[in-house]
Amino acid sequence: MSIDVQIPPLGESITQATLIAWKKRDGEHVSTDEPICELETDKANVDLPAQASGILHHLIHEGQVVNVGQTIARIDEIAVPAPPQPPPEPQPQPPEPVAVPSAPPAPERLSPEVRRIVEEHDLDPRIIPHTGPAGRLTKQDVQEHLAEAPEPLPIPAAAPPAPLSAPTPPSAGTRREPMSRIRRRIAERLVQAQHTAAILTTFNEIDLSQVLSLRGRYKDRFQEVHGVSLGLMSFFARAVVLAVGQIPSLNAFIEGDDIVYHDYVNLGIAVSTERGLAVPVLHNVQDMSFAQIEGEIKRVSTAVRDGKLGIEDLSGGTFTITNGGIFGSLLSTPILTPPQSGILGMHNIQKRPVVINDKVEIRSMMYVAVSYDHRLVDGKDAITFLVRVKQFLEDPARLMLEI
Repeated sequence: MSIDVQIPPLGESITQATLIAWKKRDGEHVSTDEPICELETDKANVDLPAQASGILHHLIHEGQVVNVGQTIARIDEIAVPAPPQPPPEPQPQPPEPVAVPSAPPAPERLSPEVRRIVEEHDLDPRIIPHTGPAGRLTKQDVQEHLAEAPEPLPIPAAAPPAPLSAPTPPSAGTRREPMSRIRRRIAERLVQAQHTAAILTTFNEIDLSQVLSLRGRYKDRFQEVHGVSLGLMSFFARAVVLAVGQIPSLNAFIEGDDIVYHDYVNLGIAVSTERGLAVPVLHNVQDMSFAQIEGEIKRVSTAVRDGKLGIEDLSGGTFTITNGGIFGSLLSTPILTPPQSGILGMHNIQKRPVVINDKVEIRSMMYVAVSYDHRLVDGKDAITFLVRVKQFLEDPARLMLEI
């Protein structure tokens, strides 16, 4: 029995992806839930698992754009020699195995990938040894045949490299590269945010001396007990959860003529990768402890950089935090992630002189910014939200007592 491998739903607003690599060769055996290919979506790279065990047959090539619901491969399930086969006895006279070596498969029985290689290299499939199931010719068979051929390189002689006939002037210091799907999507989303929301930003500064002191005292013990390091993000995440509880419009979005409020906080954490910015989502952060937040941040950050993030980890965000401080940013105006109405920007921590009780002291200070959709969030509410975040972080006991 054959099973079609289709592109599953890839997250909200994602309808296409690029198949950037097959992890299993055409004609190779795969097991259920084993990754068979890697897809590049608008948000991150994800692996597509096999839905059944059997022989995989590619229906498209690497680099092709695919749509959600499109069939990209077929898996021919093979039953392990067992009860399903009615005639277990007739082993001495197997008709198919005898026919295959003397009469190789007709061209129409070749998989699309094998047929493409055969036609591209003008090969006769009848002279190539067939090692696939039921005597089928596999992609590996063709590649091994090409590797053993005495004259495998006729093409370079007929088609000399372009740079020799048309050298690029040394003064023209430019190059052109296609944008990745992630970079194209980032560009589209940023322009969409600017065109559809009335974005305004308000700023404040936070004295993080007490948070850093608390972290310094307990980070070793925290690591020992929970198995994860204690970072700053969990403090900011808890502060955001409590602050949006008091200013719910920053955890809502506009849909038509309605305002949709959330009774939970799905927190997007912006992560920079070589392919561009990704925003994995921590779901139901309001129910998480500091250790759970740090564990989830570590998990999704590692997964997104390795291209192993699950589809469910990329959707459903209600508020976002971005930290430009890790790159040295002192101040910035973050852009909303549609359709969210709020995003908090963290920045670099610097020791600066500040006035405390009429005395100048050196404190660890951070500028923070919240960008918001002014159609939904009033300036007073945005300022109040940021002041509440400041109060929670300047006196971390408030985070524990939720006051």
